[in-house]
Amino acid sequence: MRKIFILVLILCFTSVFSQEVEVKQAVDDFFVGLHKRDTLMFKKSCHPYINMQTIGKDKEQNNKLILENFQDFMKSIVSIPENVVLFEKLLDYKIQIDGPLAHVWTPYEFYVNGKLSHSGVNSFTLFKDKDVWQIIHIIDTRRK
Repeated sequence: MRKIFILVLILCFTSVFSQEVEVKQAVDDFFVGLHKRDTLMFKKSCHPYINMQTIGKDKEQNNKLILENFQDFMKSIVSIPENVVLFEKLLDYKIQIDGPLAHVWTPYEFYVNGKLSHSGVNSFTLFKDKDVWQIIHIIDTRRK
């Protein structure tokens, strides 16, 4: 009986770990697309109804919620000149999963041509549709 219990625990742990790997890969694929300026990778890792937001500051330094259009975001990324190198370094992944819903919290540092531009936190919400994890919401903070 004890061996069966241990086997069930191992199978449950393996299933949860496998889900975390898939969720992390979806987020990583998003950043591969960002770094390569590859809109097809963006579209593959994101749901068609993705919602993007940023928490920034207004002129008086009050917190401000900014809604971003995903199509405009993709256009802005591909319009960056080839000689400009973008790199977002994710410092950690905190992943939570409940069935077809996942949340990923990733502190980051953003570099332009090797120089630190800003840092903050990304918050991703993902939805599992037909065995594929897709990003449905991204919100981030940006600090100079």
